Amino acid sequence: MRLNTFKSVIFTVLFLAVGHFSFASDSKEEKEGEEFDPKEMILHHVKDAYGMHIIDINGHPISIPLPLILWTDQGLTTFMSSEFHHDYNGEVIVEKNGQRFVNVHEKVYVLDEGATSVAYDAEHHPTNAHRPKLDLSITRNVFMMWVSIAVLFLIFIGAARRYKKSENNVPSGVASFVEPLIVFVRDEIAKPMIGEHKYKRYMPYLLTIFFFIWINNIFGLIPILNGANLSGNIAFTFTLAAITFIITTFSGNKNYWKHIFWMPGVPVPMKIFLMPIEIIGMFVKPISLMIRLFANITAGHVIILALMSLIFVFKTVAIAPVSVAFSLFITVIEVIVTAIQAYIFTILSALYFGMATEEEHH
Repeated sequence: MRLNTFKSVIFTVLFLAVGHFSFASDSKEEKEGEEFDPKEMILHHVKDAYGMHIIDINGHPISIPLPLILWTDQGLTTFMSSEFHHDYNGEVIVEKNGQRFVNVHEKVYVLDEGATSVAYDAEHHPTNAHRPKLDLSITRNVFMMWVSIAVLFLIFIGAARRYKKSENNVPSGVASFVEPLIVFVRDEIAKPMIGEHKYKRYMPYLLTIFFFIWINNIFGLIPILNGANLSGNIAFTFTLAAITFIITTFSGNKNYWKHIFWMPGVPVPMKIFLMPIEIIGMFVKPISLMIRLFANITAGHVIILALMSLIFVFKTVAIAPVSVAFSLFITVIEVIVTAIQAYIFTILSALYFGMATEEEHH
């Protein structure tokens, strides 16, 4: 049993590492004859994109097209990302609704009237094109967010049905996997941080962010999804942190606000001194939540891609064993980090809720 588990772990890690290696090699093939730029390759793979590129077969990209929904001067314009033919250098021009569209570094631009190609400034920014008024396109991060929501629904609806069919509420199937995690969040996070009498009202949110972040972190490691990493998007982590901030603010009791605006038990001059610090601290907490999750998840992907890039930077396969070995090591850590970051975000959110609802001690 242990041998089979060990083999499964090794196979998974090798699969993830080979997937990251294919990212680097794909970028090299796309620009054959040009000097390899590791920075461009890494940034291309860690940021969001309009399509789900899976793999190249004999030079032909296999991808899942996603809809582009743009509001321009001519009104609503929609088309599929496949019309760009996996181009992000502004070379492919798509004509729709009397306008010309190009994809420059995964940002869609509308060419100025009369322009037939993209002109760039010294920093490679388009000079004869502008962004649409509103971009509501379904990017790969948005697509994977919907997929993760569907997966969570399947998991928990399946667990609920297992419990419903059970005579003595004994978990089986997917319920036997979910229950220990729910009990862990309840007994090791919610109760100690918030308290025995107040934790229940926060359990739905704590369970949601724990599983939501964890599932999306796992998806970010699957090579076939081309690194669609939702937690590596600052807008996603900002939204989660903002929700935590709003819940904390509305949960704050009299004791919580008194400790912020008029610290009890200290001299008046010190109260005046501490008040702006405590107010700043209210906003620093969610900001730290946002940056911590974003930075830790993104850093792992950047390190793995940078290690793989060494093979092309030094232009020799002699460095490959070192790059692959270190990439495997970082990948193992990344698998663990997916759960750790979900745990940290959840426990800090619970801590903030507990601080906001703590009663005054005499």
